[in-house]
Amino acid sequence: MSETKTSDIGTDITLVGPDHVKRYLETDGAEGYMWNGVPILLFTTRGRKSGEERINPIIYAEDGDRIVIIASRGGSPTHPAWYLNILADPHVKVQIKGEKFDTIARTAEGEERQRLWDLSAKAWPNYNVYQSRTDRQIPVVVLERTRN
Repeated sequence: MSETKTSDIGTDITLVGPDHVKRYLETDGAEGYMWNGVPILLFTTRGRKSGEERINPIIYAEDGDRIVIIASRGGSPTHPAWYLNILADPHVKVQIKGEKFDTIARTAEGEERQRLWDLSAKAWPNYNVYQSRTDRQIPVVVLERTRN
């Protein structure tokens, strides 16, 4: 059995990055959907410079039929590349377990942002830690399903 690794904020970091994506895709989320007690989805953006598709795993929350993700980058002073990609092209492919669907992304503002931040931080309190590490306001992204 492998030993669990923890970061400075007490999270299991044994399944991350490309390995997380690979195992999630291979098992339709049977492996990788639950991570540290929170659900994970995969989302695909198009690189704003390369034009290549990029798949990322991320914690998410649900607000009715909308999906909420947080562009925290662990409290880095700069936005994650995926968020910049969404600003350039808001068409995002999402996979939750075996379900795949298209969405349009937008950044929440004002009272909606705060409500969705609170919803997300309730599930993953470390978002508040991340916000304390940076002067930038961490974006809250809403993914709304498109009707095909």
